[in-house]
Amino acid sequence: MSDKELFTFTGSSYGSVETFQKQFKSNMFDENETEVTSSDINSGKNDFENQDIDKKVDVKISVFDVAAYVLKKTGTITTMKLQKLVYYCQAWSLVWDEKPLFPETIEAWANGPVVRDLFSFHRGNFEISSVPIGNPDLLNKKQKDTIDIVIEFYGDKSSQWLIDLTHQEKPWKDARKGLSSTDRGYRAIKLDDMANYYSSLYENI
Repeated sequence: MSDKELFTFTGSSYGSVETFQKQFKSNMFDENETEVTSSDINSGKNDFENQDIDKKVDVKISVFDVAAYVLKKTGTITTMKLQKLVYYCQAWSLVWDEKPLFPETIEAWANGPVVRDLFSFHRGNFEISSVPIGNPDLLNKKQKDTIDIVIEFYGDKSSQWLIDLTHQEKPWKDARKGLSSTDRGYRAIKLDDMANYYSSLYENI
């Protein structure tokens, strides 16, 4: 049984918000959380070069390609749910495939991990059904398999459930040290932190 098959087989015991001792206060998504300038749109790749992790990403793949594939599988979902699914796709790719799916930076916003470049695309929309600027066909079979398992496990959860889950996890909490649960903050969630944390979860499955 492969690592990914093992995760699917045993994964029902992981990720339940109800298993945590405390839940953070719900944060409604604020589409006006930050002003995004044109210089922000393509900042992800530059930020990625400054990440600590020593893992290579396929530069042909962007967060838009991943998001397009996710929506192809899920259909219409909220933009906040898309952000969380993309985050978990990145996290488990670091564990299973030992490299990130996309180079864009993930930031620790008040309502959980957010990819600013993707936010700039869907800003002002509550729901989303497609990402025309993304090309899901650029993903290889291994990458699609990773995303498929993430969707199988997290895809039936609500946006708020996923927000609450990320609020309980170390990568988001570490990136927001010194901030309250409602403070605005845009610090990057480091790939190293994600890889280390989710690897530790996986080892305990």
